[in-house]
Amino acid sequence: MTSTENKPTEQFGQLTDAAIERSRRRLGIPNPQRNPPHNYEVTWDGARHFAFGYGDDNPLYCDPDYAADTRWGGLVAPPTFLYTMGEDAAPAPDAEAKQILKGDPFAGLGSYQAVMEFEWWQPLRVGDRCKVLQTQVGVETKPSSFGGRTAHVTQDYLYANGRGEMHAVRRGTWINAERHASAKRAKEQLVQQPYTQDQLAEIDAAYAAETRRGGEPRYWEDIEIGDELAPKAKGPLTTTDVVVWHLGWGMQLTPPGTFKIAAKTRRKAPGLYPPNDLNIPDTVQRLHWEPERAKALGLPNPYDYGGMRETWLCHLLTDWIGDDGWLWKLRCEHRKFNYLGDTTWVRGTVTDKREVDGRHEVHLEVRCENQRGEITTPGTAVVLLPTRGRAVELPTPPAGDLEGMVAHELARFRV
Repeated sequence: MTSTENKPTEQFGQLTDAAIERSRRRLGIPNPQRNPPHNYEVTWDGARHFAFGYGDDNPLYCDPDYAADTRWGGLVAPPTFLYTMGEDAAPAPDAEAKQILKGDPFAGLGSYQAVMEFEWWQPLRVGDRCKVLQTQVGVETKPSSFGGRTAHVTQDYLYANGRGEMHAVRRGTWINAERHASAKRAKEQLVQQPYTQDQLAEIDAAYAAETRRGGEPRYWEDIEIGDELAPKAKGPLTTTDVVVWHLGWGMQLTPPGTFKIAAKTRRKAPGLYPPNDLNIPDTVQRLHWEPERAKALGLPNPYDYGGMRETWLCHLLTDWIGDDGWLWKLRCEHRKFNYLGDTTWVRGTVTDKREVDGRHEVHLEVRCENQRGEITTPGTAVVLLPTRGRAVELPTPPAGDLEGMVAHELARFRV
């Protein structure tokens, strides 16, 4: 580490060329995972708890007897179940890699998730284990709307099943900006009114009207550009919803465990447990359910996780395509907070249909929209549908193993 990296001098909190170069040195270097996965293996209970955590009772994920009679021949996990999986596939870093991965090149900058992309190549089935390899694959500087520069850092999470076959990639981009520029961003104003009985009745009616395509194939030939997907309601979001989500999702950021187990983790990483008003150390994640913590950080209310909205979009799509379709790609941008008390309407529209290399693709615009009419998460998706003469064939990953996928992703970002 250079002397500049050692000294938190006047450059701390500034986006410097040295910081960008430090970040670029990380490209392609596997980054060991700090926490064990929430699930080491796909189980009936694990898939069901995860699906129930976002309001999905699809028997393909929840009922082994039903799933046995589908094209999959057994129960499969929901698409974003991968968040709960992943035994670390990173090799032990050597001295040089440890030095490169040490610290945060952009310490002191404001950092926020901008984009999350997924590609799925085959399902996770009951009994599957899963490995994950995390590596940075891109860093790009872009001008800020408020002056200066921002650094866009893209991290890949590559997933392979227990047989070493590629399952999926989760590709996230985080924007790092100088805090003085972030402070110039217009502060989000939150005005929440108590729900009327009519508004609650409208939401309940949407829940009652939900449909699932299930075992009735949705054929590619029947799709028209401009088709609207039946919207889904998610809300009003409560603390209970966040708690039940965690039952299936795990904790993700803070290592799992309470009392003695949490105390052991806290001794190693006290920064993960800032004290509350009673001076009791508690997880940094509590800003998602504790109003006092959210307000202490300048937010008007706790808010959801990006992974929740990504999963809600998947729910919209998987219910629409049915058991015989395949959700191949999803890309979404998290642009606004979704606060406790907000209701999200999950919507989608067909924008194109294509036949490519024997695949029958349907392209869609999707979005999460709150009760104030604000789009919190816009996105796009590609699904594969059967035709009357041909079942869906699963897409082939660009490379057959984790090492090959890293090389592919690095090349992709150099273009």
